[in-house]
Amino acid sequence: MMLRTFLAISLTLFASAARAETDIIEVTSEGGIQAWVVEEPSIPFIALEIRFRGGTSLDLPGKRGATNLMMGLLEEGSGDMNAQEFQAAREALAASYRFGSHDDTISVSAQFLTETQDAAIDLLRQAIIAPRFDQDALDRVRAQVLANIASEEKRPNSIASSTFYSAAFEDHPYGTDSNGTVETVNALTQEDMFDAHARALTHDRLYVSVVGDITAAEVGPMLDELLGDLPANGPKLPADIAFGLDGGTTVVDYATPQAVAFFGHAGMKRDDPDFFAAYVLNNVLGSGGFESRLMNEVREKRGLTYGIGTYLVPKFHAELLLGSVASSNTTIAEAIAVTKEVWADTAANGITQEELDRAKTYLTGEYPLRFDGNSEIAKIMVGMQMIDLSPDYVLNRNDYIEAVTLEDVNRVAAELLQPDALHFVVVGQPVGLN
Repeated sequence: MMLRTFLAISLTLFASAARAETDIIEVTSEGGIQAWVVEEPSIPFIALEIRFRGGTSLDLPGKRGATNLMMGLLEEGSGDMNAQEFQAAREALAASYRFGSHDDTISVSAQFLTETQDAAIDLLRQAIIAPRFDQDALDRVRAQVLANIASEEKRPNSIASSTFYSAAFEDHPYGTDSNGTVETVNALTQEDMFDAHARALTHDRLYVSVVGDITAAEVGPMLDELLGDLPANGPKLPADIAFGLDGGTTVVDYATPQAVAFFGHAGMKRDDPDFFAAYVLNNVLGSGGFESRLMNEVREKRGLTYGIGTYLVPKFHAELLLGSVASSNTTIAEAIAVTKEVWADTAANGITQEELDRAKTYLTGEYPLRFDGNSEIAKIMVGMQMIDLSPDYVLNRNDYIEAVTLEDVNRVAAELLQPDALHFVVVGQPVGLN
């Protein structure tokens, strides 16, 4: 079954207007796999993006890091091939496979030439369906994960964010590092890898997009061949959780000349009717680069940092509004004080019409530039599916931004921004902070 949605995206490249047409075709295979497809035959190349909802949050108690380690092993031997043989076969096809793990999702990204499509899909299927998890590969990738954990434990930014998330979410999967700990990763076995594989890669949480030199009619059979043998259903997803950190400051004593602050409070769901107003607000507050209020006040006027930014983070089970800033140990207290002042002023007084207009111009202008190439389009489409957007969102998105009024933004600013609820985790040896 196929449904077609025609989308026209205006692109501005090198100061000249060009028009690109994206025809998204919704496909359902005979095996029930749904996908969005864009046929682009001008280049003999195909980009495939696969997502599974659940991600590292599906790790079992005491097995933290299992999903992450398992995904790192999918290209390390499968079927009758060991790791070296698999890599040689992939290179011979000039194909690219990437396997990623995240809090809420795991991802499989593939790019291959039209002429090697069948062989590239067969090899990818082998990796997804029949991983070997050989002990030597497990030990090798485990060592890489442990090295990454050791590195992250020395990085102020990582220490700040992990401390923040641990305090905000405690025993929920969001409260612990998806890489796991030295203890949990060292204890993981081959059996744990097979179990994590069966839990994380299932039909009921599958999202797919395909862009390139392939017809929609060809996609269904390809996906049934590639993914048809996966388990039907996955385990129960984690429960939603409220942000659990009160306003205040936590200092982590760490010998570094520049202190790092990670801060935030509860945010907004992606499907909230006010999300676009919050999105515009955040651009003005902290995500708009040198045009943002925080950058202007903390960097430009006072020279307290090289950069400060804020981010709306609507995870699947919790929503946050986060930010980060770095400053010397002697000035981080002032940087935090100014951040709180800007937060409070924006909540109380809102933004100006000039700021609103500038944010709209930027946000509507940069959006079409994201659709630069088959792989990027495929990533955007699979992301849209995961948050239940329809294909015509691409066509209407800028209209949603333009529809936001000054009254909308300032009402949302008063509701969303909570200066007294801001919590700062500061890593360093800050002067004037307890």
